Amino acid sequence: MSALLDSFVAAFDALPMREAAGLGESRGAALEAALRDGLPHARAEAWKYTPLRALERRAFAPAAAGPVAFDAALLEAVPRPRLVFVNGRYDAAHSDLSGLPDGVSLRPLSQVLAEGDAREANFLARRYDRAEEVFARLNAALAAEGVVLRAEPGARSQAPIHLVFVGAAGAAHDQAWHLRHLIDLREEASLCVVEHQPGSGAHGHLANAVMHVHLGPRAVLRHARLQDESDGASLFARTDAVLAREAEYRRLDLELGAGLSRHELNVALHGEGARLHANGVLLAAGKRHLDTRLGIDHAGRGSACELVWRGLGAGRAKAAFHGGILIREGADGVVAALSNKNLLLGAGAEIDTQPVLEIHADEVQAAHGATVGQLDPTAMFYLRSRGIPAEQARALMTAAFCRETLAVFEHDTLREALGARLDAALARLEAA
Repeated sequence: MSALLDSFVAAFDALPMREAAGLGESRGAALEAALRDGLPHARAEAWKYTPLRALERRAFAPAAAGPVAFDAALLEAVPRPRLVFVNGRYDAAHSDLSGLPDGVSLRPLSQVLAEGDAREANFLARRYDRAEEVFARLNAALAAEGVVLRAEPGARSQAPIHLVFVGAAGAAHDQAWHLRHLIDLREEASLCVVEHQPGSGAHGHLANAVMHVHLGPRAVLRHARLQDESDGASLFARTDAVLAREAEYRRLDLELGAGLSRHELNVALHGEGARLHANGVLLAAGKRHLDTRLGIDHAGRGSACELVWRGLGAGRAKAAFHGGILIREGADGVVAALSNKNLLLGAGAEIDTQPVLEIHADEVQAAHGATVGQLDPTAMFYLRSRGIPAEQARALMTAAFCRETLAVFEHDTLREALGARLDAALARLEAA
């Protein structure tokens, strides 16, 4: 067994509240399955572009209890209501739930587990049957913290609810934490959620998060995820969303940091007329490795998805993108579109893209496209001929290339705030 899995076994043995909410048996089964199948190797198709050889030789200690010092300036631009976690542990001192909309409940998972209500924690008992789902299995075994956000029927708010997950330096050894989240919107509820994943100082910690999103009939969720972790961090994230009739899920993922980051976005459009608009940016610079996998499952008639993803590769970084769309038998009237365009800004960078479209229904509109190239020399010449220096011209073109994804949100304030963070990351890229 690898050093990585050995360290997770030790963490399981020391896990507090392991039996809470009647989850002891399902946790043990999840760990047993992960150990039985082990870590996926490069021959596994789902992990073809993200080898784990270096990671499996590392051991991680559970995140230490008690307050952790971090740069509080990271929170200055994050308004309330907000829930803050530092190195995988709830930070009540920096959290502020004032202004939470009526009909909306936001709690840390540790509080739910402490109360022991099996119905409130039943999403933790989900099974993962495929060997490639090793980090989801480990999460099912080890997660004892996270976010539980519920909105009652008709609850509405335009102001964002902020979820902050800080990775902080200062520990003498590498730490790992496993977070499990639930966002549950009932019929006709409408919320905006912003996830922040900033790094505070240089560290080599590992974070493993799984989020469940349940949208009831005609519910609307606007969801932004801003990942800007430290260069040495390793992140594994998975989002599983299920949309009921006429539900709408609008989402933006900005992958701007971490040394190794893998995110799986799985969306099942079960209800008739359900809609998904999911955009993202992969900014791979230095020696960074970013891997994003989309799995969009159309089962409902008349459902629709629009996916716009942009990638930048610089330095010796690697980015991988898999965009899978499945249209099931009987899902007539589906409209599905995927666009994945990528720019190579350096000779040492690598970008791999794999669009997949599988159709088993009639009367559908479906298209996908993927490109990997360099900045348009004609456009560069045009800008240079207008007196714009080469560095500034390149920055303008890369910014315009990435900012297209921000159109997923109509909310001007949110779009501008996310655009500012994207611009700051692009400026770091140009300065490197």
